[in-house]
Amino acid sequence: AWLKLGLGSVAPRLPAKSSCGPPTERQPATEGSNRAMIHYDPGRWSVAFAFTLKGSVFPKSILWAAPCSLLSVLLHLIIHQQPDVGNNIGAGDVGASVLGGFTFILGFLLVFRSQQAYSRWWEGGTLLQQLRGEWFNAYSSLLAFCNTAPDKKAEVEAFQHRLARLCSLLYCTAIKQVSTMAHKDYELIDISDFEGDSMKYMMESFDQCE
Repeated sequence: AWLKLGLGSVAPRLPAKSSCGPPTERQPATEGSNRAMIHYDPGRWSVAFAFTLKGSVFPKSILWAAPCSLLSVLLHLIIHQQPDVGNNIGAGDVGASVLGGFTFILGFLLVFRSQQAYSRWWEGGTLLQQLRGEWFNAYSSLLAFCNTAPDKKAEVEAFQHRLARLCSLLYCTAIKQVSTMAHKDYELIDISDFEGDSMKYMMESFDQCE
C-alpha cells in the first residue's frame, strides 16, 4: 500500500492539513489476536474503567477471596462466642502474626505494581518520542541526499512533497494504532492527491504502518 501511495502525482504546492480518521473501525486479523489484546475505554476522567469487570482480576480473585472471607467470619464468631476455643488454639498470637505478614505482602504488591505501571507509562512515552526522532532523522537524511541538479529541480520538489506527506501519514497511522481515544481524527499533511483505492486498502488493513 505504501508503494502504491508513492506513485501518485503530487504537485509541489504549500501543504494543507487533513484528517487521518479511518473510514471503518480497525478489525482484528484473527480471533486469537482479539483475545490476546484487551482494549480499555478510559472514559473522560480515566477513573470509571478501574471498576469495570472487563479485563479485571476481580472476578477470579473473588473466587478465592469469598470462601476465605466466609471462613474467617465463621472462625471469628466461634472464637468470640467460645473463648476457651481461642485460648486452646492460641488464636490471638497467630492472628497478630498472620495479620502482620498479610499487611506486609499486600503493601509490597501494591508498591511493586504501582512502580511497574509508572515505569511502563514512562517507557511508552519515551518510545513514542524516540520513534518521532528516528523518523524525523530518516526524512532529513533523504532530503539531504536529493539531487541538486537544476534540470531536476521540479522532480526533486515533487519527491520531497510526496515524501513529507508519506511520513506524515506514517506517523499518523502509528499514533492512531496505539491510541485509546474514541475519536482518532489526527491532523496530517494533505493527502488528497493519493489514490483513493490505495488509501482505502491501507485504512482497512490490520497493521497500517506495515
